[in-house]
Amino acid sequence: MQKPVVAIVSGTRPEIIKLAPVYHELVSQNWADIRWIHTGQHADMAEHILRCFDIEPDIRLKREGSSLQQFSAECRTQLDAVMAAQRFDMCVVQGDTESAFLGALAAFYQQVPIAHVEAGLRTNNLSRPFPEEGLRQMISRLARHHFAPTQRACDALRTEGIPQDRVQLTGNTVVDAQHWAVAHRGIKRNVQGRGHILVTVHRREHWGFEMEEIFHAVADIAREHTGAEIVFPVHLNPVVQKAAQAILSGIANVKLVAPMNYLQMQQALVDASLVLTDSGGLQEEAPTFGVPVLVLREETERPEAVEAGCAAVVGPGRAAIVREVRRLMHDELAYRRMQQPANPYGDGRASSRIAETLAAHLLGIAPEAAVA
Repeated sequence: MQKPVVAIVSGTRPEIIKLAPVYHELVSQNWADIRWIHTGQHADMAEHILRCFDIEPDIRLKREGSSLQQFSAECRTQLDAVMAAQRFDMCVVQGDTESAFLGALAAFYQQVPIAHVEAGLRTNNLSRPFPEEGLRQMISRLARHHFAPTQRACDALRTEGIPQDRVQLTGNTVVDAQHWAVAHRGIKRNVQGRGHILVTVHRREHWGFEMEEIFHAVADIAREHTGAEIVFPVHLNPVVQKAAQAILSGIANVKLVAPMNYLQMQQALVDASLVLTDSGGLQEEAPTFGVPVLVLREETERPEAVEAGCAAVVGPGRAAIVREVRRLMHDELAYRRMQQPANPYGDGRASSRIAETLAAHLLGIAPEAAVA
């Protein structure tokens, strides 16, 4: 009997991280023929992540175009050709990237069922984050299986009219990936005491004045807390590079470093005392290691960490960021309250739940995981 063929489409580093444990789970179960399709959206930056998780894509598309719009047009053409050239029984995409949307759209036109990992995240503001909010809402219109990381995500999908039997609460596969890295790559805490402050800033919505406000806040924090080391992996985008160098270079306890690969970031995270970020991924990852997070945005589509008490939304304003860091640096009780014993985003078993549901769909095997 011929095995079902499952396509996994990725293009960016976060997608690879969150799809890698799903890939390994499906491969280990050996009931499907898995085809990893890499769009090349993050080009060379993605290669280390693929190697980190021992993944060699079966199909590599050629990255074309310097703008997101140009990439989208060229990638769509290549994906259409791949989807038309062979039979696929399922297409798995993750999150809210251009690659995820294009993978879902190409599968849709070939009438291939779509499974959306990390479905249901919403700010309901199409400009924040842009273009991610629009992309993930559009994927939800196409998907057959919606693998929601949290109950809030499940509720959002049902509110939008997604049938209940198509939505499953799985937890977030990012936690599975961290467990894999701890088990296979030796990630563990190497410092005593609180450790450094980890900063990441890159979102398009912050380019300009708001990004400068954030960087001035980091400078204020460094000058006020001279004993604290601040580690800032600076995104390669020239807009971010220029602002970071102009405002933060030359401050003794601020380390402007090159973008970190996945394992370096996990090590930096486990050794951190505090995270300042506009990244969605770090909001999910930091609680695994008990590191408090200050979200440098006006809203977050990941409010579960805020509700659990291990994250706080402070926005991009200079004064608010400095004030909140000062509070956590001096109020030991407030700091301890933000160190959570468990990650609200998952228990490390999301990938097995996803694999069980896909087996149920493609083989008619009843999944052990209940539909939420």
